[in-house]
Amino acid sequence: MATVQIATRVSERQNRIFRATTKRLGTTPADALRMFIATFNENQGFPYEVRLSVKPEVEPFASEEEATAFAWNLSQQVLNEAR
Repeated sequence: MATVQIATRVSERQNRIFRATTKRLGTTPADALRMFIATFNENQGFPYEVRLSVKPEVEPFASEEEATAFAWNLSQQVLNEAR
């Protein structure tokens, strides 16, 4: 079976972390990439969830009094949890 070489660029920091992690796992960077590719192909996509971060919609307070009450209640809750 013929093989091909795949290349990509990553930062030096990411490379150091990747190499150290594969070593701790008892494998090589090349084997880790082969495992990822095999699993990617087997799943016909990423072998984990890939999604965009969804930011919740934020509604403004109806009044300054409502905002103050919210901040007061939240601070009291935090203080009570810290006790």
